[in-house]
Amino acid sequence: MQILIKGGRVIDPGNFNAIADILVEDGKIVKIKSNDNPRQPPTSNEQPATSNQQPESRTIDATGKIVTPGLIDMHVHLREPGHEYKETIESGCLAAASGGFTAICCMPNTNPVNDNSQVTKFILQRAMIADTVRVYPVAAISKGLEGTGLCEYGDLKDAGAVAISDDGCPVSDSQLMRRAMEYAKGFDLPVISHCEDLNLLAGGVVNEGAFATRMGLPGIPNACESVMVMRDIALSELTESPVHIAHVSTMESVRAIRAAKKRGVLVTAETAPHYFTLTEDDVGQYDTNAKMNPPLRSKQDREAVREGLADGTIDVIATDHAPHSSIEKEVEFDQAGNGIIGLETSVSLSLKLVEDGVLKIDELVEKMSTNPARILKLENGLRAGNSADITIIDPDILYTIDVENFCSLSRNTPFNGREVKGKAVLTMVGGKIVFEDKIK
Repeated sequence: MQILIKGGRVIDPGNFNAIADILVEDGKIVKIKSNDNPRQPPTSNEQPATSNQQPESRTIDATGKIVTPGLIDMHVHLREPGHEYKETIESGCLAAASGGFTAICCMPNTNPVNDNSQVTKFILQRAMIADTVRVYPVAAISKGLEGTGLCEYGDLKDAGAVAISDDGCPVSDSQLMRRAMEYAKGFDLPVISHCEDLNLLAGGVVNEGAFATRMGLPGIPNACESVMVMRDIALSELTESPVHIAHVSTMESVRAIRAAKKRGVLVTAETAPHYFTLTEDDVGQYDTNAKMNPPLRSKQDREAVREGLADGTIDVIATDHAPHSSIEKEVEFDQAGNGIIGLETSVSLSLKLVEDGVLKIDELVEKMSTNPARILKLENGLRAGNSADITIIDPDILYTIDVENFCSLSRNTPFNGREVKGKAVLTMVGGKIVFEDKIK
């Protein structure tokens, strides 16, 4: 099938930014041509289809919309195997597609843990059956996420793993983390670090400060995250191995990463929309949908995260999509599961950064597509010959987030009912349209 995407603002950071037409054929980008007359109505070469025949060509009018390389979420929890009542690979892929993502990286804290090639292959097989978006497994750093013995990184990479992480369980043993960085470097596998000092965590459930005191809840200090960020920066410097810091939430972490980058340390970092949108006050009256780890922080931390995005200290916006059912969330606050879903709200929430002048639109695309691909060494970009992984975003749609319209099996989000502007309206993977909404 031939598809012509006509008249959109095509943004491929560092490569292309103009009103243009994109021709897709047999799953590949064939041509990108600047459109000298974007107001001219698109022409179509569509052939009439019989009831048993698919059209051989189609023209998509992308006038007023943004056309980007497929968005990549490098931090997602799909829950399968082991917790399919929260999310399956199929439902997670559908949620990703409806959120504008053409590729997602799934974390290893499943049951069984993705610490061996059999689990990695199982995930890829299930993703192939789902046949929606690309799924890239992230394997465990340590066996069983227990932080005591390293996994077989060579076998995991051969099976299809694109990175390693003990996300959800920090690697507390500094010597083990050093060996993991050295070992992973030999296989060219990025290390994604969940930075948390369990001794400082000490049973905390919200950000430490006046809010926690007022709510009568044990607090988590900023240092719980930042001291481990500093440790992993030091280990990266020692081993000359790259490290990627997950879900950055504190001012101190941003400062440490910024300083490390200035002296040439191979560190990259991500944050999530909830950390640049919400604060601890949004926990409200013990709203478990606003309980996550790291927790929502202070206004000062939120501003530091936004500054880190603006100056390039933070490279990536990821969702940390963490589905939970009512079983885990409709309980006492201190007993509730950590995490929120984010695949279907990320684009809308992140576009607010552009509206607020924190980022330019091409910088946002860089953080949601180009940089994740660079860190994970994935093919990316709107270039002739590349796979047609494309996202189309309408920046002007006004709508209210409604969890009942989500594809995810879970509903745990503090953003339900929020009015937002802009969303992904078409997602294409390998030339196949896997999601389409409000576009002809």
